[in-house]
Amino acid sequence: MGNEALSAEQQTAQTVDYPAVQKSKEFRRLRSKHRKFVFPVLIACLVWYFAYVLLASYARDFMSTPVFGHVNVAILMGLAQVVTTFAVTTWYVRYANRELDPVAESIRDEIESGAKFVAKGVTR
Repeated sequence: MGNEALSAEQQTAQTVDYPAVQKSKEFRRLRSKHRKFVFPVLIACLVWYFAYVLLASYARDFMSTPVFGHVNVAILMGLAQVVTTFAVTTWYVRYANRELDPVAESIRDEIESGAKFVAKGVTR
């Protein structure tokens, strides 16, 4: 059973023209949608992270300002970093489920059906 599945995977991998997939309009649209989401969010998260690190390093008086009890600004910002991580992850998963996955599934279906992207000179 394991060998049959492996040989089927190898046969599919050998017949798909992956450069043609990458050049297709659908794949370029998928990659563009992914990048338009990921890069701005990545930049915002890095700015937020480095602002926290720089403030912790150079603005000690500000970061040690008590907010209530023994909780100071640094602790609240550190907790906000964790919350931000979960929020961005949730946001990306929802975005991917709504915008990216349908396009990726369509591309995968075209590849698996063999209707498109078959390497020249290779038959199934």
